[in-house]
Amino acid sequence: MTYPNQIDKFTEKLNKVGTVYVIEEEVSPVNGVYEGILNHDNVTTASVRVYTGSKLTGEKVENFLLSIPSQTPWKKSIKIFSDKPRLYITYETTGDQVEADDINVLQDSIVNTQKELERYKVDGLIDGGTFERR
Repeated sequence: MTYPNQIDKFTEKLNKVGTVYVIEEEVSPVNGVYEGILNHDNVTTASVRVYTGSKLTGEKVENFLLSIPSQTPWKKSIKIFSDKPRLYITYETTGDQVEADDINVLQDSIVNTQKELERYKVDGLIDGGTFERR
């Protein structure tokens, strides 16, 4: 879902500058399974670890699968099997690819926000403020 139903969220992109970044993502399985695309691109497959605690603490989770989406070979998809409420995925990446889909999502978010603002200007009431130019 996107704005206005919920606030859009974006992952900050990492520049490819010859540096290796170490990333940790917190995820929450639903009915014992978490499935999704890792937030960053160009992940070193051998570096992927899953733990029940932050910073490689808690129990190590071995039940996960990594796959590569055929249309975006620089991304990694992960499927984790665990009954724990929170898991922490740690991995190394050399940085992100910026693709047309990234830009299109940003453009859609801006347009949706502008549409909602215009709708409020015509139909809505804003308590404690007005839409005035100074």
